[in-house]
Amino acid sequence: MALDQGTTSSRTIIYDKAGNIISSAQKEFTQIFPHEGWVEHDAMEIWATQMGTAQEALLTAGLTYQNIAAIGITNQRETTVVWDKATGEPVYNAIVWQCRRTADYAERLKPCEDMIRRKTGLLADPYFSGTKLAWILDNVEGARERARRGELLFGTIECWLIWKMTGGAAHVSDYSNACRTMLFDINTLKWDEELCALLDIPMCMLPAPVECSAHYGDTVPELFGGPIPITGSAGDQQAALFGEACFKEGEAKSTYGTGNFLLLNTGDKAVPSKNGLLTTIAWGLNGKVTYALEGSVFVCGAAVQWMRDQLKFFDNAAESEKLAASAGDSGGVYVVPAFVGLGAPYWDPDVRGALFGITRGTSREQIVRATLESLAYQNEDLLAAMQADTGKSLASLKVDGGAALNDLLMQMQADISGTEIVRYASIESTSLGAAYLAGLAVGYYENLDDIISAKAIARTFKPSISEDERKEKMEGWHRAVNASMAFHVRK
Repeated sequence: MALDQGTTSSRTIIYDKAGNIISSAQKEFTQIFPHEGWVEHDAMEIWATQMGTAQEALLTAGLTYQNIAAIGITNQRETTVVWDKATGEPVYNAIVWQCRRTADYAERLKPCEDMIRRKTGLLADPYFSGTKLAWILDNVEGARERARRGELLFGTIECWLIWKMTGGAAHVSDYSNACRTMLFDINTLKWDEELCALLDIPMCMLPAPVECSAHYGDTVPELFGGPIPITGSAGDQQAALFGEACFKEGEAKSTYGTGNFLLLNTGDKAVPSKNGLLTTIAWGLNGKVTYALEGSVFVCGAAVQWMRDQLKFFDNAAESEKLAASAGDSGGVYVVPAFVGLGAPYWDPDVRGALFGITRGTSREQIVRATLESLAYQNEDLLAAMQADTGKSLASLKVDGGAALNDLLMQMQADISGTEIVRYASIESTSLGAAYLAGLAVGYYENLDDIISAKAIARTFKPSISEDERKEKMEGWHRAVNASMAFHVRK
């Protein structure tokens, strides 16, 4: 059973050993926006929807707790919960990863950024959990004093769910989530006193760091009628890397969702980035830690939604492929979909989207094609940054997420990156990764080879354009990006 706790919905998927979906259930929950740039969730609603979908998935399949080998969890990362150790009640809403209210906290940390980067692999940014936790302690009356007395606990979403499911018996956070807090040293695998002191975080409220595949505890019997072992946990992007079976150093996956996340397995080395990427823990397994480089693009599938909802170019996102294919080429048009700024490797929040190279003859179809191409260009920027950081080129790229089903986009990616694209039969790699991690801990899967043998490749896409054509396309893209960055939003 994989619990997939996302930003907008809670899902549960029950898998068989081959990775086939036996049953699934999904429930959206409330998005709370108290002020501009603030995003919150009700942690109790997250708990209720996640358990509701788990029970529904069991009932739909006619299964009981006795049929489930183990539970694995994957979650929205960085989202922060603080709760009362005695009552289990949150002291404030969960502050979501997207929330920018702690920008001033992050700004105050800038003089320490080299130290933060060296220890955590992260930037001093409100994206991460540490500043969110500090804000709750600063703004909820009596919270910091109660935390110092050991009355309050902190956790990201997987930690919160495990604590609740075990009736408070397990207060743990797996390495892949702990490393996204800006409080965790990815080299020593411990919470760091210096980092906690910067934000005045009482260390007694922090969970125990654990591997991503281990027995954390059992569910309390009243949840499912009997105990189920909880044995797997990983943040969503690391779970997707595991779900795509990128087990070897140099293997990478790209998740084409609302945004785009590209992770490269760097083995047992935490590779520092000089090219705008984050260094992160991929997973801890069997006493060993695997690291990754991560690049994030803010707008991927959201660009297709923009063409559908705002431009009314088509009624269904799937139609974008047919329209783009009918254009033949983009006619020299470039789209820079910087609707909320640019992520890696540019990290410029003040850029906005732009359309270049249009003429009186530019068609809707060409704009659609150019928008799809922009998704491949952004991904190639991340791949180039990873190559610069590691000194190695990529033999192939594994893909997942909704937009990975667009064959034309995948062929564009192969062409623009000069890399073979591999798409497995299942693109549900995030929840599948959580299931694999849980299954390994209880012997449902014997080893990593057992997982690889269960995966089936649906299709591969090989580069079909010349190196000169590829270079010309990327040069045009970079001219468009640079022009966009020259036209900043006025503050």
